[in-house]
Amino acid sequence: MDKIINNSIDRHLESLGSVKANLKVIKEISGLFISALKANGKIIFMGNGGSAADSEHLAAELVGRFKKNRKAYAAISLSSNICVITAIGNDYGFEEIFSRQVEAIAGKNDLIVAISTSGESQNVIKAVTKAKELGLKTIGFFGKNGGKLKNLVDIFLLIPTEDTPRIQEMHILAGHIICEIVEEEFSR
Repeated sequence: MDKIINNSIDRHLESLGSVKANLKVIKEISGLFISALKANGKIIFMGNGGSAADSEHLAAELVGRFKKNRKAYAAISLSSNICVITAIGNDYGFEEIFSRQVEAIAGKNDLIVAISTSGESQNVIKAVTKAKELGLKTIGFFGKNGGKLKNLVDIFLLIPTEDTPRIQEMHILAGHIICEIVEEEFSR
């Protein structure tokens, strides 16, 4: 048991370096969030499995609050509406669950945030492709080598490890930093 605990903590600490190495990217992503919100756009998140939970988590931080009581920021997770997901999955296939939603709700000033630990999720790839067709800015939070998605998005944060739990932990850390920067910008 101690070995598992210590190994997990050690791997977490090793992964922190990849977040520090991405400070410029985190600042740039924060700027894109701020620009979209100032233009009355929405931040639209998506992901599968644990990345779906991260998608919902980060949308909630923006709509609710992160640290400060303030007005709500427009954000949504495409991973949240089970009726929409299952209807699209049943009628069109699982690969279309996000692209159909992007087509339906994304506006010209919206920002798409694709979260994928592998960078290979077909439904996320299709959604990013649809977003690009619509002329939207796209951001990725990826792990491993970034997969196919790293070549599709405008900018990405990469956590270059094969350890999925550590990738997800770093995605949330970076997401929290971005949420704090956004809150600070709108509190001025």
